[in-house]
Amino acid sequence: MSSLKIQSLLGQSPISENISGYVNRLAETTSRADPSTPAVKAYPDAVYFNFYKLGLSLQFAPKGGYRPTAELKQSELKNEQMALDSIYLYNIPSKITTDSTSKGTSSRSAELAFSTFPISPLVLVLNPNAKDKDGNTLSRPSNIEITPETSGKDFVSILGEPDRKGGGAGPSAGSIGIWCEWTKDGIMVEFGGDEAKGPQAWERGKDAVWKILTIFAPA
Repeated sequence: MSSLKIQSLLGQSPISENISGYVNRLAETTSRADPSTPAVKAYPDAVYFNFYKLGLSLQFAPKGGYRPTAELKQSELKNEQMALDSIYLYNIPSKITTDSTSKGTSSRSAELAFSTFPISPLVLVLNPNAKDKDGNTLSRPSNIEITPETSGKDFVSILGEPDRKGGGAGPSAGSIGIWCEWTKDGIMVEFGGDEAKGPQAWERGKDAVWKILTIFAPA
C-alpha cells in the first residue's frame, strides 16, 4: 500500500482499475466481511461510494451534463460520466460506545457508521510550490505522515497555518468541531473530541486529533 498514493486516484472514474485496486488492497488489511463493497448514495450533483468498514468514502462528480437520480444502484450509474472529486477518510475513536452515540445528531450517527481508516501512517504528498501569505515559498517536508493520533498542532507544524478555518463557535453541546483547510495542498481536516468544540475551542483544539480528513485537487 505504501507505494500507491491515494491522491493519484483523484479525477478517475468509478471503474478505474487504480481505484478498484486500491480499495481491494485496502480491504486485505482488515478481516471484516466484504469491506470492498460500497454503499452507493446518488444525488444530482454528487455520488458517494461509502466503504464503511474501511473508513473511506469516495465522492464522484458528474460531468458532461449527467445528473444521477436518487436511489440509483451501482450497476445503473454512468461511470464514464463521473470523476473522483474528493476522498474522505475517517478516524473514529474506539472508546465511543453505543450509548453515547445514541444521543448524537443524525449526521453524527452517519459519521459513526464508518470504521477507522486502516492504513497508518497515511502518507500525503505536499505541494512543493506552496507559498505563504507574503508570497514566500514555504519551507516544508515533501510529505506528511498521518496516524490516528495526529493532532491539530501536528498538522500546523508541518503544513503551516491553514488557508481557511472555521467551526468551534457556540456551546460545547451541538456545536461543530473546528476544521482547517490547506487549499494549496488539497487537504481539509475536521477535528474531534471535546477540545474541538465550544468556547475556547481554538485554544484547546491544538491537542484535538483528526476526525475526518478530506483530500481534493489542490487549488
